[in-house]
Amino acid sequence: MAAHATIPTSQPSQRADRVRILVVDDNEGFRESLATLLDGDDLEVIGQASSGSEALELVRTTSPDVVLMDVRMPRMDGIETTRRMKALRPSLGIVALTGLEDQRAVRDMLVAGASGYVLKDSDGDEIVHAIRRAANGGALLSADVTPTVIEELTEALERERQRARQLEVAQEALLERSARRQQLIGRLGHELRTPVTVILGMAQSLRRPGMSPDQRDAALETLIGRAEGLARLVQRFEAAVEAGLTEWADVAQVAVEAAELSPRVRVEIPGHPVMATLNRVAARRVLEELVENALALSPDDDEVVIRVELGEGRPEVRVVDHGPGIDPVVAGRIFEPLEQAEDLHTRTHQGVGLGLSLARMSARAMEGDVLLESTGPTGSTFLWIVSVGPGAPE
Repeated sequence: MAAHATIPTSQPSQRADRVRILVVDDNEGFRESLATLLDGDDLEVIGQASSGSEALELVRTTSPDVVLMDVRMPRMDGIETTRRMKALRPSLGIVALTGLEDQRAVRDMLVAGASGYVLKDSDGDEIVHAIRRAANGGALLSADVTPTVIEELTEALERERQRARQLEVAQEALLERSARRQQLIGRLGHELRTPVTVILGMAQSLRRPGMSPDQRDAALETLIGRAEGLARLVQRFEAAVEAGLTEWADVAQVAVEAAELSPRVRVEIPGHPVMATLNRVAARRVLEELVENALALSPDDDEVVIRVELGEGRPEVRVVDHGPGIDPVVAGRIFEPLEQAEDLHTRTHQGVGLGLSLARMSARAMEGDVLLESTGPTGSTFLWIVSVGPGAPE
């Protein structure tokens, strides 16, 4: 067991229905005060922890009913600790303990799975009441913080609703594009069979002995005519595919539109268009997801750069932030649903984490990809490799 984790050695409780509490706070004096306050007739403090890792170990070994969780802790904060605890024991009640200045963190604690929250300067009765409510499956939200949290949750929900609708539109367009492509391929196959059959028949006839020169010349003329007709048919289908299924768009212009998300975003583009075959809605969402991720990771006074270049014959778009970098242990999971690009041990911008996963999905639907190109203590660079697409005009 970790060095700072403590478990009371008092005699077992005479009441089997006492609520078993784990107190988690990196301030030893404050933690001891809470333990003294909470150890009562129907409450029992069965352990204390000064860090997230210690708290996780105690949850495994002591099975508390409720965890009173400090939000701000070094290394692994209360948000990440709560997320891991809920994954370990979904029924565990967790009450966030926060200062008035941590209102934004309250929303993240609720998203991570906390049952409710109280302020550190709340009176003892309110903290005890919150713990009892959490033990019974309920929640208590401090009146001093609740309006702000509800407003932020409402705004976040609206942003997710708009994002979901945009992605739905993009997906519908991609599905329609795929269906029309399949329809055209079917028609092309049907239309090709007849001239191909004639060409094969004429070629076989030319191989037969005994044909006169006039007959051979006539067969060759027919063969050439059919081949020329087949070439024109293929060209018509290529034109139909390009006109009906693609949008020839300037990637640089898409980058400029995505930069409208924030005045902190700077765009670096060539002095000429960078063209590719794109679904514009999906393309803009790819960049917006990457930019939103970069803005969340970077300090509030630092800029995010969108850089558009031509690399090996196709556009490459890089989104560069100045955040703390991504832990190599986490880097392999950042494109999975419910994960974020921020170091899971230190992040302060918590969310459902779908952005990077959706960005990669959309990019791959357009035959491109999104990669984490580099990361370090001075920032990270995400690379969107854009597919030029077939049949692109010169």
